[in-house]
Amino acid sequence: MKLSDEYEDLRKTVEAFARDVVAPVIGDYYEREEFPYDIVRQMGAMGLFGLPIPEEHGGMGGDYFALCLALEELARVDSSVSITLEAAVSLGAMPIYRFGDDEQRARWLPRLAAGEMLGAFGLTEPGGGSDVPGGMRTKAHLDGDEWVINGTKAFITNSGTDITGVVAVAAITGTTEAGRPEISTILVPSGTPGFTVSKKYSKVGWSASDTRELSFADCRVPAGNLLGERGRGYAQFLQTLDEGRIAIAALSVGLAQGCVDESLRYVRERRAFGHPIGHYQAIQFKIADMEARAHTARLAYYHAAEKMLAGEPFKKEAAIAKLVSSNAAMDNAREATQIFGGYGFMNEFPVGRFYRDAKILEIGEGTSEVQRMLIARELGLSAL
Repeated sequence: MKLSDEYEDLRKTVEAFARDVVAPVIGDYYEREEFPYDIVRQMGAMGLFGLPIPEEHGGMGGDYFALCLALEELARVDSSVSITLEAAVSLGAMPIYRFGDDEQRARWLPRLAAGEMLGAFGLTEPGGGSDVPGGMRTKAHLDGDEWVINGTKAFITNSGTDITGVVAVAAITGTTEAGRPEISTILVPSGTPGFTVSKKYSKVGWSASDTRELSFADCRVPAGNLLGERGRGYAQFLQTLDEGRIAIAALSVGLAQGCVDESLRYVRERRAFGHPIGHYQAIQFKIADMEARAHTARLAYYHAAEKMLAGEPFKKEAAIAKLVSSNAAMDNAREATQIFGGYGFMNEFPVGRFYRDAKILEIGEGTSEVQRMLIARELGLSAL
């Protein structure tokens, strides 16, 4: 797929920003496990947080594919910055845009689109994991004109920064006629009494992003904070996750390509046995395989995004893109670390960070096993 001039200009702009602004400083943020507020502010000024949001809501009037291109270019340099953008837009702003009413959109979207405020997506629970309906314990009930929320959420990105403004929380709000949990989505502003944000996790990777556990103890918000229809929360989050898998695929491709970029630079400089190590066929074949993985994974997420933007069913294609690209990221990170040898084990080198960052891509927003389950289901195998 050849990018249009508009998409290519965006890609080049973000590529230059990642190279000139992010790359020189992100290693220090990563070492300190510090959230990069200055970088986020600059991303907001560029309009990256508003890429798929219409202009009437303060956005750039672009589309979801534009967001994916930005995520890929950022992840070629650093995944912490890329996941901050992905979670803020795909999981924070888009549910409000997709399912919110006019008042909710007017209240939240302009600041979310400007990057002045970050949103978060409260779905996963400590004992739930992939079994969202069966594992959900967070509950909410109406008390007059207020929702009262009790429960805990785990592994929530962008939930505890100084600029986090709102979390969309999935909660059981009753029981359906079929006896299943009725799940709804409720917007909870930061600072609401009864809403507690725990200290940030100590993570293997994504060390410059914000991830925390959230708890709700008789947390009260207005009844008007219900996002969309009551009982439609699970369906909303499924749609959000389908879209988010394309975004995570783009991020994964960025990491996979970043491994190629760094390896190409290194094998021209590092010498062994009288030659640059790129002279040797064993190294050449490693990098050829890495490039092939990144290329095919990119085609997969391009195709899924194309179907999504055309209004066609894309669940299978999104699952394929997420599965293939996260595998490519993990494989390329392992090979790049091997090419770099001992230096690949040092956090000061990007491939060391890439290796730490890659594994979560096979877990977050649906594990690889869940992606295979979705693909098999779309092929009709679950009905056998």
